[in-house]
Amino acid sequence: MKRMNEEKNNKKENINSKKGDHSATFNLFEVTIIILMTALVVAVSTGLVVYHNADGITKSKFLGNSDYLGEFESAYNNILESYVEKVDEKGLVNSAIQGMYNYVGDPYTSYLDPETTEDLTDRLNGQYEGIGVEISKVEEGVLIVNVFENGPAKEAGIEPGDIIIKVEDNEVTNKTAAEVSNLIKTSKKDTIEISVLRGGITKVITVNKKQVYIPSVMKANYDGVGYLQITTFSDTTYEQFKNALEELENDGISSLVIDVRNNGGGYLNSAVSIAELFIEKGKNVYGLEGKNGTSFYEDKTRTSREYKVAVLMNSGSASASEILAAALKESYGATLVGTTSYGKGTVQETAKLETGGMVKVTTAYWLTPNGNKINGKGLTPDVEANGSYYENMPYEEDIQLQSAINTVK
Repeated sequence: MKRMNEEKNNKKENINSKKGDHSATFNLFEVTIIILMTALVVAVSTGLVVYHNADGITKSKFLGNSDYLGEFESAYNNILESYVEKVDEKGLVNSAIQGMYNYVGDPYTSYLDPETTEDLTDRLNGQYEGIGVEISKVEEGVLIVNVFENGPAKEAGIEPGDIIIKVEDNEVTNKTAAEVSNLIKTSKKDTIEISVLRGGITKVITVNKKQVYIPSVMKANYDGVGYLQITTFSDTTYEQFKNALEELENDGISSLVIDVRNNGGGYLNSAVSIAELFIEKGKNVYGLEGKNGTSFYEDKTRTSREYKVAVLMNSGSASASEILAAALKESYGATLVGTTSYGKGTVQETAKLETGGMVKVTTAYWLTPNGNKINGKGLTPDVEANGSYYENMPYEEDIQLQSAINTVK
C-alpha cells in the first residue's frame, strides 16, 4: 500500500491566542500550555504550547521581603562597581532572573532569553521572515534537513542534504544552527547569497527572503482511511488541519488516523479547535485545576463527526497533543494507538520582559474531559503498537501507522 494524495500545507504565539475565546471559561487568564520539546531549528526554534497572561511582569507590587530585595540590589551594584572587568547590565539581570526561576525546581517554570523568545514566537506564529528550511548542526557545517514546499529556498534550488558553509561573506562552518538562522533572519537584504556543499562541490545560491509559512499538517489517503499528521500546534495549524480534513472527506474517506507522534505541543486553542471539529456541542474538551478551583471547557460549536478516529501517539507526544488525544478519546470515542504519551499535564502563565526575554510559571494542572490528571503518567494507548518512528518514514516500515489504519478500517 502506498501513500496517496500526500502533501504538506504551507500555512503556527503571537504569545496571545487568536482563535476562539476558550480562556473566558476559566475566569483566570488567557491560556496556552507550555511543553519544551526537542526539535530541529526551523530557522526559528523549538515549538511549544503557551498559556499566556501578561505582556510584562507587574512592577507596582512587591510581595516578598523588602530587606531581601535590598540585598539583591546591593549584590547587583557590587558586581557593577567592583568587578575587575566591565559587566553587561542586561546580561546580569537576565542571569539573575534565570537563577530565580531555576531555583523553583520545576522544569516548566523558567526563563527564556530574548533570542529563544523571538524564535519561539516565530515558530508558534506559524510564519516568519526567512528562506523556508529546517537546519541542524553537523560536523561539516549546518545541514539542510528539510526544504518547505513553495518556499524561497525551494524555488532557488536548495535541496535537503545541502550543507551551508557560508551566508553572504560569513563563514558558518563552526557556527550553531541557531546562529546561522539568526544571520539569515536579521539580514537587511531581501536577497541573500548562501554557499552550500553538495556532493563535495560548493554551490553559491541566491535566495529571496520572504514571509514563509511553516507547514504543520501533512495528509494522505490510504484506500479510504484518511491520515493527518500534526507536527506542532501553531497559530495556523487549525486552518491547515481543517482544509486538509475537508479535502480528504471530499475524496470519500470513511475513517481517519490523526498522527501526533513526536509532537511536543503548541497553542492550546489550536488543539481545542481541532477537537471541536469532531466532538458534539456541550461535551467537555478539557479542564483546569488551579488555586481558584476546577473548571471545564465545553465544546460550543455545532460541528461534529461520526466516523471512526484513531489517534497515533508515542512518548514524544506531549501537552497539546495529549489534550487533543484525551478529548477525542473521552468525548468522541476515538481509539488511542501506539505507546504511552509523555505526560505533560501542567499549565504555564507567560510574561514578556523589557529585556526581550520571557518567563513562564506553572499555574495549574490541565485535566482530561473526565477529570483525570495525566501529569507524569501520560495517556495509555487502547491498542499498543511498538516500533520506531522517524520523519518521512515509508509506510511499508511504519508498523505503528499500519496498526492505526487497521484499527479504524
